[in-house]
Amino acid sequence: MSKDPQRGELWWVDWSPGRGSEQQGTRPALVIQTDAANLNPLYPNTIVLTVSTKGKPVPFHVAVKPTTQNGLGELSYIKCEQILTISKKRLTRKIGILETEFLQQVGRAITLVLSV
Repeated sequence: MSKDPQRGELWWVDWSPGRGSEQQGTRPALVIQTDAANLNPLYPNTIVLTVSTKGKPVPFHVAVKPTTQNGLGELSYIKCEQILTISKKRLTRKIGILETEFLQQVGRAITLVLSV
């Protein structure tokens, strides 16, 4: 399987080995890096946000209901404060594609988190 993720895709990520309070095990993540970098064969990394079934009522957690398109199995939260650069080798399997409305919410939440 190709490990050429595209912006807006949800992927299973192998976070192990984690350090301290970092994610561990295989968990979902949302790719937020531009496709110009994702599809560049000379760039081995991508930028993701963590996804969890546990979230809080804060403006930087985007709640996403499961759909056939996004492939999530239950209500999940995209944690827009957890912006991580990872090796594409950590990507294990594509889950689905986040709906445009949620990707727009993610963009607004990232703007809040980074104060830009």
